[in-house]
Amino acid sequence: MMLIVNNNNRMSERGALRAMFEARKQVFIDLLGWDLPVLAGCFEVDQFDNARATYLILTDPERRHLASVRLLPTDQPGILTSLFPDLCDEAPPNGPDVFEITRFCLSRELRATERRVVRNMLVSAIAQFGLANNVRSYTGVAELAWLQQILAFGWNCRSLGVPRTHGGKVLGALRIDIEPDTLDKLAAAGVFYEPRVAAALHAA
Repeated sequence: MMLIVNNNNRMSERGALRAMFEARKQVFIDLLGWDLPVLAGCFEVDQFDNARATYLILTDPERRHLASVRLLPTDQPGILTSLFPDLCDEAPPNGPDVFEITRFCLSRELRATERRVVRNMLVSAIAQFGLANNVRSYTGVAELAWLQQILAFGWNCRSLGVPRTHGGKVLGALRIDIEPDTLDKLAAAGVFYEPRVAAALHAA
């Protein structure tokens, strides 16, 4: 099941949010060693998990977390502009039709064969959400290996500057333009996966 969670329904989706924050702690802190705040010892939550955040959360039939991503509006400071502005050669795109992709998270419990399918489902959901909600572009920050994958997904994606080292990790900023043929491009690259509940990808 693909859930879209924002400030309108976050109270009714508390369980999905808790599972997502727990998965983020397991991935970004326990596995990757990022220096991030931890809430109650088991949840990764930061200052951008606020009323303006939108989450796409993929769950199994028992509503266990499989994958998730946080989308932040760019008309206020986000991770790219607040923490990594030096990754951009010029000011990154911003505005009501531009969102920042953050905390792209795949559950650590997934097997290798499952990870690719779930990754493709979430990438497809990001593109479909953009098309359904008039998103012109996404921006983001990624470690170099993940950045190279994103650039190869087939959509119109490009770097915003030369990757640089931060905290011992090589990071790069990127821009993804969402266009009428984006889903066709993802399909041609073997990435597109049709979510069974595409209608749910309209913002509430």
